[in-house]
Amino acid sequence: MRIVGKLSLATQLVLVQLILIAAVLLAVSAVSVEQTRAAFERVEGRRVLALAENLAANPTVRLRPVDRAGSALPAVVTTLQSTTGVDLAGVAGLGGTMVVSTDPRLDGTTIPWPDALTNPNRSWSGLIEIRNLEYVAAVVPILSNPDQDGQPIRPLGLAIAAQQNPSRWSALATAAPTLLTYLGSAMVFGLVGSLLLARWIKRQTLGMEPADMVALAEQREAIFSGIAEGVIALDTRDRITFVNPLAAALLSLPASPIGQSLTELGIGGRLHDVLAATRDHDPDEVVIRAGRVLVLNRMPVVHDGRQIGSVTTLRDRTQLAKVESELGAFRGTTNMLRAQAHEFANQLHTISGLIEIGEYDEVVRFVDTLVEKRTSLDLTIARRVEDRSVAALLVAKAALAAEKKVDLRISDRTGLSPLRTESSFDVATVLGNLIDNGIDAVVSEGGDDRWVGVEIRQSDTSVELLVSDSGPGIDAKLATEVFEHGYTTKAALGGERGIGLALTRLICNRRGGEVVAENTPEGARFIARMSVALASDVATSAPGAVRP
Repeated sequence: MRIVGKLSLATQLVLVQLILIAAVLLAVSAVSVEQTRAAFERVEGRRVLALAENLAANPTVRLRPVDRAGSALPAVVTTLQSTTGVDLAGVAGLGGTMVVSTDPRLDGTTIPWPDALTNPNRSWSGLIEIRNLEYVAAVVPILSNPDQDGQPIRPLGLAIAAQQNPSRWSALATAAPTLLTYLGSAMVFGLVGSLLLARWIKRQTLGMEPADMVALAEQREAIFSGIAEGVIALDTRDRITFVNPLAAALLSLPASPIGQSLTELGIGGRLHDVLAATRDHDPDEVVIRAGRVLVLNRMPVVHDGRQIGSVTTLRDRTQLAKVESELGAFRGTTNMLRAQAHEFANQLHTISGLIEIGEYDEVVRFVDTLVEKRTSLDLTIARRVEDRSVAALLVAKAALAAEKKVDLRISDRTGLSPLRTESSFDVATVLGNLIDNGIDAVVSEGGDDRWVGVEIRQSDTSVELLVSDSGPGIDAKLATEVFEHGYTTKAALGGERGIGLALTRLICNRRGGEVVAENTPEGARFIARMSVALASDVATSAPGAVRP
């Protein structure tokens, strides 16, 4: 076994093929020998039976019982052998004792043919052993003439003819020239085929030996199963050749997906496009799958200048997206404070300048205007949006929009009651993402009249958020895919991709709602719907609470 292990794969294949060919040659030779012997027994059995019948019908043999041997019997038997070439001919008595034969050593001996002795009136043929030699023999009863002395027909003895059956080695030697011709040709073709097969397998395995392939497979399993990212490999026909457990879980694949194509596994849409690279993509692509925000990085696998497949890594960004959303809330507050500080600094500079030039009445009017404007905005938001988290978000976004010279318009039809903490957080996250995308869209477009409109509609169990803007709108080709692709509004315009809208869709779907994008004459409009729980539901469901 150690010697075999040191041989190359090609050498092992050739040796195995040669052993198989040799085994086939031995089997064919054995079958050929047995067929030759069977044919010999069949043909010679008919021949010796006919010769024995001729001997039994000879008038000289039928003159008298053979136990009273006459001088003519040896001549008859010898003549039969010389004219037919049979190996053994003779005449025996009814008891089986040989009276006369072509082999003098058999005279007076009893030949073991029990079937012929049991029923001497019937012919018999078969294999018998005489002096350690196997013969194909036939025994025919010698019957008296019907008109001899007026006696009835009766058996006089047994006529015998036999042909020596060749041994298996003799049959093999006889068939050897033919066997060597055909089987030798088969061995040559088999050897050539084995060499070609070994060469082809060597090429398919990239020149690696079995030990190298085993080590590579073990290392691959250990590496891909141990990394913290999902890994999926495809061939050029988009069939899965490898997938680690994490990737199978992230993509919701069945237990044994190896060998199945993406279409057979029900993978379509954006995910199919990224994995199969049906069009050009960025290195990192955001895809939503089974309620998860995934970032995919696809790399083609090239060998000898030709692509043989691809390997894609998957990272679950769902939890990270939630953390980013939470950080976004703090970032929004920071931006609001920064914007307000900048605004207040400008206002203080104005007030300081008015005081320096002595315009005290103008200072009073300027301060009153500022107070009235701030109070009006705060009262408008607080009166229409009773949920404190969402109201604070709108105040922060208004300050951020003002800094970017964008007018944040709160619709007169806006209304929102206090929500439970979880619902309030999700509504604020979705609304903040949509407002940020709207602001980015109008800022990138430019122009003088830049605005973002917000309208919040509420029922007993659901909230509908409408965010419109004066931007360029959304490409019709991207309108139905923008959330699945995880684009921001900047991405729709050809900028970088993000996960803001992907997270928005994920939250809406988790709450049994949806989010859609459409174009209006003014620009783009996003509509998000989701179910929510009112803060009043907690109070009325508490023990001892009285429902109105």
